[in-house]
Parts: sequence; structure tokens; C-alpha cells
Amino acid sequence: MSERGDEVVEKGTARRDDLADKAATSGGVRAMVSNELAEDAAFLRKLKPSLVAARIRGELPKDAAPGSGARRPVAPDLGPHSSGGTSRGPSPLAVVAAAAAAGILIAKIVDWRGHAHPRR
Repeated sequence: MSERGDEVVEKGTARRDDLADKAATSGGVRAMVSNELAEDAAFLRKLKPSLVAARIRGELPKDAAPGSGARRPVAPDLGPHSSGGTSRGPSPLAVVAAAAAAGILIAKIVDWRGHAHPRR
């Protein structure tokens, strides 16, 4: 039974490792979460049923140093883009201004539609 469980856990961690590797090479927000995905995969490997049973029986240590089994994905290249620019996305101020403008517009539309069906 534990062999089947080990296979399921290993398959899931292999997929998580592949996802972490792809995220690390894609850049952007995905590259930021790639280390977290790799750490999750390392943690899930510790949860294999056979390892849990061995820890319960006292055959393996119950505590390990944090991050001792974590493998790191390939670090993304955060240097300038091949086009020569150094921009990494829109300005945070522009994003906040656009969100505020969209919120005001939605509020105006909701308010306008409220006059069509007034409460008495």
C-alpha cells in the first residue's frame, strides 16, 4: 500500500518540479513563485507514506533542518531584456491610477442604473 502512495506522491512532486522549472525560466511573476513551488515539492516528498511510517517507528529523524531537502530551480535572468530595455512592467502608480479610474467608472454606472429603478 505504501508503495502505491509513494508513487502518487512522487508523481505529484515531479509535476510540481516541472512547473517550478518552467516558471523559473518564464520570468515575471511566475519566476517569483518558482522557489515556493520547489519548496512545496520538497515538503511533499517528506510526506511519502513510507517515510511517515518510518518516522513513526523511529527509524528516521523526526526533525530536519529547514530547507535541507529543497532543491532550487534555475534562477531566472533578471537582467535587461534582449530588446535592450530595462522595463519590468507597468509603473505601479499607473496601475493604481487605472484601478481607481475603473472603480469610479463602475460606481458611476451603478449609481446611474439605480435611478432607473428607484425604491419607494
